[in-house]
Amino acid sequence: MLLLDWIVLGGTLLFIVGYGTWKTRQQRDLNSYLRGGQDAKWFTIGLSVMATQASAITFLSTPGQAFESGMGFLQFYMGLPLALIIVCAFFIPIFYKLNVYTAYEYLEQRFDLKTRLLTAGLFLIQRGLAAGITIYAPAIVLSSVLGWNLNYTNIVIGVLVIIYTVSGGTKAVSLTQKWQMGVIMAGMFYAFYTIVDHLAPHLSFMEAVAAAGEHGKMEIIDLKVDLNERYTLWSGLTGGLFLALSYFGTDQSQVQRYISGSNIKQSRMGLMFNAVLKIPMQFFILLTGVLLFVFFLYNQKPINFNDNVVQTVLVSDRAEEGEEMLANYQALGAEQRSFLEQGGSPSDEKVKTLEAERLELTERFNELATQVDPDIETKDSDYVFINFILNYLPHGAIGLLLAVILSAAMSSTAGELNALATTTMNDFYKRLLGRDAQPKEEVVASQVLTVVWGILAIAFALVAQLVDNLIELVNILGSIFYGTILGIFLCAFFLRYLKSNAVFFSAIIAECAVIVMYFNLDISFLLFNLIGCFLVLLVAHAWMLMETIVKR
Repeated sequence: MLLLDWIVLGGTLLFIVGYGTWKTRQQRDLNSYLRGGQDAKWFTIGLSVMATQASAITFLSTPGQAFESGMGFLQFYMGLPLALIIVCAFFIPIFYKLNVYTAYEYLEQRFDLKTRLLTAGLFLIQRGLAAGITIYAPAIVLSSVLGWNLNYTNIVIGVLVIIYTVSGGTKAVSLTQKWQMGVIMAGMFYAFYTIVDHLAPHLSFMEAVAAAGEHGKMEIIDLKVDLNERYTLWSGLTGGLFLALSYFGTDQSQVQRYISGSNIKQSRMGLMFNAVLKIPMQFFILLTGVLLFVFFLYNQKPINFNDNVVQTVLVSDRAEEGEEMLANYQALGAEQRSFLEQGGSPSDEKVKTLEAERLELTERFNELATQVDPDIETKDSDYVFINFILNYLPHGAIGLLLAVILSAAMSSTAGELNALATTTMNDFYKRLLGRDAQPKEEVVASQVLTVVWGILAIAFALVAQLVDNLIELVNILGSIFYGTILGIFLCAFFLRYLKSNAVFFSAIIAECAVIVMYFNLDISFLLFNLIGCFLVLLVAHAWMLMETIVKR
């Protein structure tokens, strides 16, 4: 990176943080601090909802996932539009009618305090862990690729988020997220344009897409009924639907975004903004990764995009084996590029054969790296996009794209910290202490709780290297908890005959069962949303039946 990149990166982040802090200073009461004064318009709500969901992992991992596996991940979002319609029709009117600060306040009115605290507690556990992961995931990639100190990177991301989230509360989060989404989409469009521009001397855009299809990267819909297959149309329309319904309808990090709207209409329009644009946005990000695959048919591709894996082998006592594999890999790449530059088609069988041979060499090299260092992570899909950024974008644009990654990390983390503080303040601090406080005192308490959750998120990020498979964990965490939480809310909204004890104990049983099944069943994690939800409904009815029999 040159000085220009540092100026663009630092200037972009400091402007967003500074502007958000200055514009939203002096929040005087909880309504303004935790609900933004309830004056947000639909466009702000829509971008804020999108920015909270789209973490840095989205922009680091998704292009790499498409590079590796194609467009199939898009099926993950197939249930989202229907889920948002359901939230708009049923959830939003109830939250507005009750004038709640958190989604969980309603549960005490419908059931009792213990059910409210259990649900809020499940949210705090899940979202508290996720906040640390959303800091750590981009930090580990950036520190590895750029040589930054991992701990310092975690701390810088966390501290920047804490500054403006503490200062301005919900309004600061929503305001800064508008700017962050602007930076994110500008950077992604520029990266996409650069890929297409580099391919232009060889292939038109449509020819590049067709070439990707010949290599199996454009298979969007999988109609197989296979519980072991992670992404199919059916898992997206079932598990994905329930995941989105729980996330947007009961997760305070999202609920807090749209209850800040000036009225029900603005909140609904903000969510419909996401219902219309979320799948196209994910399609665009995945297509960027697919075109990267075609791009690297014409350009030098490393044997592993994580240079730490390559260096681990080349400085070991088995360096000679690694160097031989690397030389063979590069020779195959040179042969492939020579064939394409002489007018050969990327869809030709020769290219497919060479790609298969290179993939086999990559797998052998990764096995060697694992033998040298059993703890090393050889999966490199998260490093594909940032490798392209650092090696093929002009200086200045590199700083902008790094700002994209850090902005995405900050926007999702800010929404999470804001929601964690709000839930802790309203569902535990105010409710359990049971005393009236001055508005200024309540704001200060909320600010302190935001700092505490921010410090906890940073602390988790600092020790996260002790845990394996963090990128996968961020997707799995929600599915373990969301089904149970959604089941509780469905009981509350639609099954008026169910009583508090039946729902409370069914939620505990369902959550324990989901955790046990996760560690013992090899099925798509999306299905745990469906399983957890239906277990709550099923056990609650069984509990009511048992109580009826006992009373007789």
